Amino acid sequence: MDFTALLHTQRVWDLPELPAFDPAGAPSAPLPLFHEWFAEAVAAGQTEPHVMSLATVGDDGLPDVRVLMLHGADERGWHFASHSTSRKGEQLAAHPHAALGFYWPAQARQIRIRGPVTAAPSPESQADLHARSTGALAAAMTGRMSEVLGSQEELRTVSAAAWERARAEPDAPVETWRLYVLEPTEVEFFQGDARRQHVRLRYRRGEAGGDWARELLWP
Repeated sequence: MDFTALLHTQRVWDLPELPAFDPAGAPSAPLPLFHEWFAEAVAAGQTEPHVMSLATVGDDGLPDVRVLMLHGADERGWHFASHSTSRKGEQLAAHPHAALGFYWPAQARQIRIRGPVTAAPSPESQADLHARSTGALAAAMTGRMSEVLGSQEELRTVSAAAWERARAEPDAPVETWRLYVLEPTEVEFFQGDARRQHVRLRYRRGEAGGDWARELLWP
């Protein structure tokens, strides 16, 4: 089977029933609805619901995207982390705006978030790192994210040393580790519909802050 034929055999939302979503009953701000949908995704058995896409902009003005984990979502915004010296870290330092995307096919839902990004203070960034697993600390200690790798053997050697240090020094600092917070100015909730009458609810807030405006979008 060639690629096009294989592609055309794929289906989405192969579910007995899709969840209903009445935007008229949605809260006045997006964060409570995000928490609600996240809990429902977990209850529905969605694999890795905390994994999201992060889009940034490079110095060439072109978009860049990758998948990473959510570290938190509170009144300040949506949290994620990386090295300040990584490609995404350098892009955020130069162009401190980003977009996030969550896709939960177990419920035919996606969430899109846009806004400015700030780096949390170093103590908070280090606390975020040390609250994670030994493997996460070892990976952070390995460092050099996005740099050219000479060989897999080089990675194995550096990684083994990092694991040994992470076990011996679970509170060791990693100075380039940053917790980033995206403060949302726009959040869209998408609920898929079997008849393609998808529900799209967008929250928007001006740069000066204030209350959220809500509006429906054509699918």
